[in-house]
Amino acid sequence: MKKLILGVITFTCICFAHELKAEAELINPEGKKIGKAVLVETASGVLIMVNAEGLPPNAELAFHIHEAGRCDPPNFKSAKGHFNPFGMQHGLLNPKGHHAGDMPNVFTNSKGQLRIHIHNTLVTLKKGKKNSLFKEGGTAIVIHRKGDDYKSDPAGNAGPRIACGVIR
Repeated sequence: MKKLILGVITFTCICFAHELKAEAELINPEGKKIGKAVLVETASGVLIMVNAEGLPPNAELAFHIHEAGRCDPPNFKSAKGHFNPFGMQHGLLNPKGHHAGDMPNVFTNSKGQLRIHIHNTLVTLKKGKKNSLFKEGGTAIVIHRKGDDYKSDPAGNAGPRIACGVIR
């Protein structure tokens, strides 16, 4: 029995040791840390798990991956546009396809807290791939003040950027 338990523990450690992970510390326009995103490579994309606070309460907010790994407050324009390695148009409802960085809107609770898990099948953490979030210049997670309308090019009329985190 001890050998079986040791074998399971060893197997578990080996599996987790090879898991591809990343993190992004989310900051607000004042540069204050408001949360964290953890990204984990899966067999079919990247799972993004976010815990954040200090956001507008009871709000629908756009949630995107942006093409540059910079988050200069107060407006986070340094993160540039949406991550779009395949040259698509904007919007999850676009019949021609959408940016790899386009994701569903997220919703805060009455205290302005955000707790989400989103699976993005169009990105990877594997270096050297066209759709890698670890491309030269990096990438960032950005939260916008309004919900994305899922169709307006280039950014879905999502309003100002209110949180940003460089993916590392």
